[in-house]
Amino acid sequence: MSWITTISVWLIPSLILTILLVATWKRVPSYEAFVDGAKEGVNMSFSIVPYLVGMLVSIKVFRESGAMGFFIDLFKPLFSYFYIPAEILPLAMIRPLSGTGALGMTSDLIGTYGPDSFIGRLASTMQGSTDTTFYVLTVYFGAVGIKKMGDALKVGLSADVIGIVASIIIVRLVFL
Repeated sequence: MSWITTISVWLIPSLILTILLVATWKRVPSYEAFVDGAKEGVNMSFSIVPYLVGMLVSIKVFRESGAMGFFIDLFKPLFSYFYIPAEILPLAMIRPLSGTGALGMTSDLIGTYGPDSFIGRLASTMQGSTDTTFYVLTVYFGAVGIKKMGDALKVGLSADVIGIVASIIIVRLVFL
């Protein structure tokens, strides 16, 4: 076993032991604190559920209504001008909305074109280069009661666009 493997195996147990030792030293009731944290986690999950359901329904309506296909057809000439495969457009559009939907699309692209194809590598890189901005805003901001999220939306979508563009550039430079 290499030293890196040894460190990785013992890192989390060592961290937990350190936390428990510090809590004991500072006379913090660690078990009670853990139970209180678990209660807060359960309460938070119940407050997130309505926002999660709303977001999932919205994504399904967006896909099933044909709006997603409309946007893909609208931007297809622009993307083909820059030699970006049209097959990747649904992933670029759904990634800010749904991590699960994007993962499904990524799996489908990899299954169809192969993991070592340009599209497979691009889909994998894009999956890891962006975040589910709308999901984060609706679920987490909604759960804690934040109403003004305009700036967070702008920053999140800007980061998504940068991640998508960077993944296209990097995959094109590295793998073509």
